[in-house]
Formats: sequence, C-alpha cells, structure tokens
Amino acid sequence: MTTRRDALKFSGLAFGAGLALPYLSRSAQAQGADLATLMQPGPLGDVWLGPADAKCTIIEYASMTCSHCAAFHKNTWPTLKERYIDTGKVRFTLREFPLDPLATAAFMLARCEGDSKYYPITDLLFDQQAAWAFTPKPVDALEQMLRQAGYTKQTFEACLKDQKIYGAVNTVKQRGLDVFKVDSTPTFFINGERYTGEMTVEGMEKVIKPIIGA
Repeated sequence: MTTRRDALKFSGLAFGAGLALPYLSRSAQAQGADLATLMQPGPLGDVWLGPADAKCTIIEYASMTCSHCAAFHKNTWPTLKERYIDTGKVRFTLREFPLDPLATAAFMLARCEGDSKYYPITDLLFDQQAAWAFTPKPVDALEQMLRQAGYTKQTFEACLKDQKIYGAVNTVKQRGLDVFKVDSTPTFFINGERYTGEMTVEGMEKVIKPIIGA
C-alpha cells in the first residue's frame, strides 16, 4: 500500500509522520465511561444530529480509512438515522479517531468547511472510501472527490495546512485514546457504555430499545 507515503506528498502539509497507529485488535465488549466527561466536546465542538433531550445518545469514534467504519456507515447508518435520529429518539455525533495521516486529512477536510458540511463530507468519503483511500494516489483522488463539496485546489491545500484544524482533530483522537481507552474503530458509546466493532442495526436496537422504552 502506498497511502501513507502519498498522503505526505504536499510540502508543508499539517498532517505528518508519526500519526500512524499499529493494527488494533477488535472485540465485542461493553464498558462504561463517565458520561459527564464523555460529553465534553473537543476544540471544534461536536456536530450533533438529533434533539438534545433524546433519551439515547450515541458517540462514534471512527477513522475515515477504516473499512469497518465505512461498512457501518453503508449498512447500518442509513436505517439508524431514519428510524431513531430523524424521529428524535436518538442523538448522535461522530468523533475523529484517525488511524493514519490520510484519515487525518479526510477529517480535516470535513471540518474546514464548517458544521453544515461535516456529515455531507464524511458520508461522501465513507460511501466512496474505496475510490480514494485505497488507490495509488489517494490524495489526488481525495482532492478530485472533494470538488463535489465545493473545494478548489487552493482551498484543499490550505485546509490541509491549517494547524488549528490539525491540532483539534488529533486532540479528539488523543483524548479518546487516553481518557476513554478507545483502541479500535469503530467504537461506540451508547449512553456511556462502550461497544467496539462494526454494529448491525439489530445489534444497535438491542441496546437502544430498552433505553428509549420501545
């Protein structure tokens, strides 16, 4: 694979060496986290979907280059959103846990255009992951794809050099690692309980329904 080397092509880009994490084991366990601490947002804030008074809150830590995360967003996310988030039963946010420099770049690009573009861009990149993350020239492919979101070559490169965005994305990742012991993606916190690994709609419903009283 050449993704990590290609991700560093632009001179002066904010994302650099030392970001890549080793392969992380996956398990299907549920563990708790202090809810008040868990709900504290990162430097850029959380982008929430669903009402603040929803009985069930889901926080997902994901990497944009994680194939299991992409599978969740393809197979589970649309139904979860339709049945529970759009109906006001669940509140959801996606948090950054990039496993490599390319994933960091993708999250930076999702953040640079403001909260309103966060989910349109992350949804696009998860849906089309194979077309940019696992190609010989992933940064070039990423640039071409982000033109759909209004990026030009100039704004694309400027975003990837933004030290504030870079630092914020990595602060969220590091806090997830240090404070909440996130060690694989995707990791979900559902009302503070941790569930690791790709979850099906049925698996999520087993957790969600008792919380919302369904």
